[in-house]
Amino acid sequence: MKMRKCKNFLFLLLAAVMFAACTNTNEKMSKCENEKVELSFTNEQAAWMSAIACDEAKGDLVALESAIHNGLEAELTVSQIKEALSQLYAYTGFPRSLNALGMLQRVIGDRQAKGVKVLMGEDASPLSDDYDAFKEGTRVQTQLVGKAFDYEFAPATDYYLKAHLFGDIFARDNLTYADRELVTVSALSGLESVEPQLKAHIAGARNMGVTEEQLQGIVVALAANGLLNEAGRLAGLLQTEWPQGKSNDAYAQYFVGQSFLQPYFGGVANVTFEPRCRNNWHVHHGAVQVLICVSGKGWYQEWNKPAVPLTPGTVIAIPEGVKHWHGAAADSWMQHLAIHTQEQPDATNEWLEPVSDEQYNSVQ
Repeated sequence: MKMRKCKNFLFLLLAAVMFAACTNTNEKMSKCENEKVELSFTNEQAAWMSAIACDEAKGDLVALESAIHNGLEAELTVSQIKEALSQLYAYTGFPRSLNALGMLQRVIGDRQAKGVKVLMGEDASPLSDDYDAFKEGTRVQTQLVGKAFDYEFAPATDYYLKAHLFGDIFARDNLTYADRELVTVSALSGLESVEPQLKAHIAGARNMGVTEEQLQGIVVALAANGLLNEAGRLAGLLQTEWPQGKSNDAYAQYFVGQSFLQPYFGGVANVTFEPRCRNNWHVHHGAVQVLICVSGKGWYQEWNKPAVPLTPGTVIAIPEGVKHWHGAAADSWMQHLAIHTQEQPDATNEWLEPVSDEQYNSVQ
């Protein structure tokens, strides 16, 4: 009888230990999965990673060199950048991926020769011997797409996507799922005629934990780095409302109606116009202003020229010295990013007369 009680006690004790171990394991696994759907980058690091990915996609090695330097200054690790550039072969092709990796090697060598800090970072953790790439890749792809997806038209491609891209590559833990989708969205924004894939990966980024603010941050990062059409391409597909910002009191005298201002880094500002709000006729001296419409509907008009509609994704480069105005449509709010390029040290804005109701109504 005592022996049975002892055995029962030992069994209960063992069960309790096993339950605790299972609970801890489940908590660790849950924490690990949660970490995969969060960006591991700071805002500054995310901005430079976006520029790096887009420059890689465009094959612009000069811009890429600068972006990598700045990314390393922001304490992105070599491991993170190398992983991003390696992953991108699946989206932009091996030639551009390999060229970009070669540029990364060159930048590392230059910095080390000058004694400039380079954070190498840790490589991805090894996978277990029984790791099933196809099974895990199918799970990851389902999470990204939001439902099971089988490319029945091309079974071999379906296998490559599941087993290799989402199985082998996404399993490497030196980037999170969210990191990888930020990189992919940034790169696809740099490619023409891939809007269906870009749109799909915007949705995938959201499913993998990239927030609206972080997606908008990609647009701002691209714009701040002179990737203006690329920023517009992404903005046109996001279909999201941007932060309104604070009342634009400092410039209220130059507007008809209420506007709001939200400044970002790199000289980029988001201006929000209420319906019928527009700024006065004005001229930029010593700079080209670029507008990227990100939300709503509006108008841009140059003196003695027809008005041009502004819708999400519209990019307008306003030549230096040209008289113009821009604002919201009568029945819609409008938001656009504004940034100055080719700016001279003595650049100024010359504010002129208001856009009259007659002038404004004529374009509606």
